[in-house]
Amino acid sequence: MPTVSDHPFDTNVILDGIRRWVEIETPTDAPDQVNKLATLVADGYRGLPANIERVPGHSGCGDHIVARSSWGQENPGILVLSHLDTVHPIGFIERLPFHVESDSAFGPGIYDMKGGAYLAFHAFRELCAGGGHSPLGITHLYVSDEEIGSPTSRALIEAEGRKAKYVLVTEPARDGGKIVTSRKGVARFEVFIKGVPSHAGTRPADGRSAIRELANIIQTLEAMNDLARGVTVNVGVVRGGTKPNVIPEDAYAEVDMRVPTLADADELVPRILGLTSRTDGVSVKVTGELNRPPYEKSKTGATLFEHARSLAAQIGFELIDSYTGGGSDGNFTAPFTATLDGLGVDGEGAHTHYEQMYISSIEPRTRLLHRLYQTLR
Repeated sequence: MPTVSDHPFDTNVILDGIRRWVEIETPTDAPDQVNKLATLVADGYRGLPANIERVPGHSGCGDHIVARSSWGQENPGILVLSHLDTVHPIGFIERLPFHVESDSAFGPGIYDMKGGAYLAFHAFRELCAGGGHSPLGITHLYVSDEEIGSPTSRALIEAEGRKAKYVLVTEPARDGGKIVTSRKGVARFEVFIKGVPSHAGTRPADGRSAIRELANIIQTLEAMNDLARGVTVNVGVVRGGTKPNVIPEDAYAEVDMRVPTLADADELVPRILGLTSRTDGVSVKVTGELNRPPYEKSKTGATLFEHARSLAAQIGFELIDSYTGGGSDGNFTAPFTATLDGLGVDGEGAHTHYEQMYISSIEPRTRLLHRLYQTLR
């Protein structure tokens, strides 16, 4: 097999590297598996002018890997953000093994986002193989917990982001290769309701139904949806009661809210946290917070996108920006550092049984990352 430097952007070579990452299953809640991939990633930097820091995992999550170029670290540089964890459970690879059909390569996490993470790694390796250095130092942060909101990596992401001049996020492309220049903020809540139990047949008037009150709360939450404004509120999990002949004492719900601006978050988060019971004898407690701040398009972010678009045109493809309701680690850095997201592979089916990346996107998007490394100043 030819070496990487013989064919810098050989699609088959890059795809083989992606395959090796995909075939190590890495659900967030399997830290040993995530750490197995983290070791493979760290080993990939052997012989390169880079320093590797391994940040031990905790709270049930795996380790984080920080790969820093040996040059340019004294000044603000480029931070590349990637995550190694996936949503697919252990054993899912039996259902969705790595395989190729026409222009698609399939596998758990291949699109979201092992493909993109590998492209950025390969671009860095080729930058080094060319014997030159980028004008700015490069730090590539691989985290282990993005799929659950980055609870153990957020502080690290924000600290590295504040030190950087630019942030490049290797989340997958959107809708035919579009780049991401803004994302909604994400808030998560838990609703706890306590009622009064009683026999549903002989003493129904003595009870106070927690489930009935939860139904009231759900209607209030659903009424906050405003698609024209870009606000979505989803009650995604509900539980309650014990037996059909018992007035339910307890009920519970989990809620997801997406907001396009910080002003929306400032208005709606307190409203949800302040929900109260309409029924005497029933209590409502809501906990939660804005997990990811909105990633609003900034002037510096727009300038970074225009630079990337000009590079893409030189490579031979059109780069279009987009807005998405999905959150990423770019939400944490966009408020204070120019951030460009969606730089990973093109494809479809994130988090599904048919997740796939488009092989034809490998070469141009690796070249784009490589050129961003070479030209950002």
